[in-house]
Amino acid sequence: MRQTDKDRTRESIQIKPYKKDASYSYTLGAFPTYELILNKPKEIVKVLIHSGYTDMDNLKELCARNNIPVEINDKLIGRLSDKDNCYVAGVFSKYGCRLAKDKPHIVLVNPSNMGNLGTILRTSLGFGIYDIAIILPGADIFNPKCVRASMGAMFSLNFQLYNSFDDYRRQYDRHDVYTFMINEERTVDIRDCPKSKLFSLVFGNEASGLDDSFLEVGTSVMIPQSSHVDSLNLTIAVGVAAYEFTR
Repeated sequence: MRQTDKDRTRESIQIKPYKKDASYSYTLGAFPTYELILNKPKEIVKVLIHSGYTDMDNLKELCARNNIPVEINDKLIGRLSDKDNCYVAGVFSKYGCRLAKDKPHIVLVNPSNMGNLGTILRTSLGFGIYDIAIILPGADIFNPKCVRASMGAMFSLNFQLYNSFDDYRRQYDRHDVYTFMINEERTVDIRDCPKSKLFSLVFGNEASGLDDSFLEVGTSVMIPQSSHVDSLNLTIAVGVAAYEFTR
């Protein structure tokens, strides 16, 4: 039988704790692993199962239907996960995506926290926005912490990395841009902002937000808040904006 490129990849990968420059990553936990199998089966190298996993037969059957190798390996799962209750891990090759030109986008400029990034991916999917642009430098979307925080939502989304916002804008110049700022004098209240159907919602990072140069890009929007906080958490701001623009 002829050996495929995928078979050779599976044989050559030595699974170790995650590093950013690795060609693969992994899901930690049954739920994100099922999401990986259902949405990206061709990217999977193998599925690791702990001998104590109670739904092993069903998982094995699903993997067999998708021609995915299964390995019972308690020790390796223990090395990959920092949690004692992890019974399943899915090893997958890193892959690339393209954003849809006719769908709305969320644009994250230099997001720095992997947990926040994963939560934003899950929130975006929940509100039906399936395309995410990440302006580098930023958190590693393939880091298992991000994958876990997304609960596997990232496998249902398109995401694309850009070296600058200008690079993104040149590629998707038909989208109406809405930059989320806290400058009260030069922003529009999100409740009063005219909203298009083909939009890009742009957010800065957790520490510094967007700099004032973004006031000159598209429509700058503010989410009203009390004077008792200096800004909303990034994940909350994305959730509020996604709700307002999709309801």
